[in-house]
Amino acid sequence: MEPQVAELKQKIEDTLCPFGFEVYPFQVAWYNALLPPAFHLPLPGPTLAFLVLSTPAMFDRALKPFLQSCHLQPLTDPVDQCVAYHLGRVRESLPEMQVEIIADYEVHPNRRPKILAQTAAHVAGAAYYYQRQDVESDPWGTQHISGVCIHPRFGGWFAIRGAVLLRGIEVPDLPPTKPLDCVPARADRITLLERFNFHWRDWTYRDAVPPQERYSEEQKAYFSTPPAQRLALLGLAQTSEEPSPTSQELHFTTFIPKKPQSPSRGWLSPRVSPPASSGP
Repeated sequence: MEPQVAELKQKIEDTLCPFGFEVYPFQVAWYNALLPPAFHLPLPGPTLAFLVLSTPAMFDRALKPFLQSCHLQPLTDPVDQCVAYHLGRVRESLPEMQVEIIADYEVHPNRRPKILAQTAAHVAGAAYYYQRQDVESDPWGTQHISGVCIHPRFGGWFAIRGAVLLRGIEVPDLPPTKPLDCVPARADRITLLERFNFHWRDWTYRDAVPPQERYSEEQKAYFSTPPAQRLALLGLAQTSEEPSPTSQELHFTTFIPKKPQSPSRGWLSPRVSPPASSGP
């Protein structure tokens, strides 16, 4: 890895990795080469970029402290706000550079995604993007089959959060990085894609490889909850009779209504066991 790339990667890692994120460099040209022009990143090919993903540790290291801070205003999506806050700290850590941050969920006015996160993860070597085309003589006929990324250490127990693009920083000699093909067998790829497409709610596709770490039951319960209900799950839903939370400590509640916890032992407190999720 070139010294400049290694130095920038270290700065970004110092900002993000203590909070449960991982960082992988890639060249814009690698990403654009796999996609039609409509999906290209509008930057010179040699432009340096970094893919950012969250590991299972992010929930405890980043989200919980964030929820207890004053950064959660106004209330929308706690995880997206938390990730945006930490990615914003990357921009602050590189004040001399033109840093563009694209979150995985951002879209153009025509609703086209600003970045195809799984493609970016693949070209950065972060996770292998398994698609239907990776299965020889596939068995699915006319069915639509979506692809899925698998991390060599976390399996499917991770999330792609976005990319950091460094405008004006070009690295034409950066050697391409290949992701580890951790599901090489045809039968295993078929099982993975079927579990992801048809049984994704049971979490089993995430164990396509033995993971070093999985989401906790607490974290699984959170992500199993429909987004519109997650604020209520955290005890952050507001009513007309309740003032909006300010910088004082937020109180969290369990979502077992018959056995409410006291505020000092809220749902996100590590001292409290979460309710069992529907997953394994």
